[in-house]
Amino acid sequence: MKEQDSLIIPPVNFDNAGELIIIPSPGSSKHDFDFFEGKWKLRNKKLKTRLDHCTEWIEFESTQEMYRILNGTGNIDNFLTSFDGVPFEGMTLRLFDPHTKLWSIYWADSNLGKLDPPVLGSFENNVGHFFTKDIFNKKNILVVFRWDARDPENPVWSQASSADAGQNWEWNWYMFMSRFAG
Repeated sequence: MKEQDSLIIPPVNFDNAGELIIIPSPGSSKHDFDFFEGKWKLRNKKLKTRLDHCTEWIEFESTQEMYRILNGTGNIDNFLTSFDGVPFEGMTLRLFDPHTKLWSIYWADSNLGKLDPPVLGSFENNVGHFFTKDIFNKKNILVVFRWDARDPENPVWSQASSADAGQNWEWNWYMFMSRFAG
């Protein structure tokens, strides 16, 4: 995790209306997630609670399988695990807009049955940062997803939240991935 934490989150900028300004990296393309196609075994490390100075981590295993859709301008994955013996399924939909050169990443899970607002962003030097505004415990927050694909056979996804408009970030979930053999 220390190597992941040493990567810098790009500064967050807002327009006059308070909306996030997301600018794609020069090399952003529909091929940014090609490394992730296939079946993966994940070691998850997740904070027990977010944005309350919690230091207790929960660790669990899961699997994920990603495949391309829409002639490669999108992809979908299924995240499978169980919590206390109860099956849990998550799904990610990623879409690349060829005009803006930005990825939109949507999440849905078996607990809520709805798509969350998308995180938007792009990759630079095999590291992607994707941002959104959200509400957590009735407070406005920012969320960032980071995809570290510098080692494409062992990528790391992580998530952080900020309660102060991006001045400080709390990392609250890491997924350490390894490809299924065969």
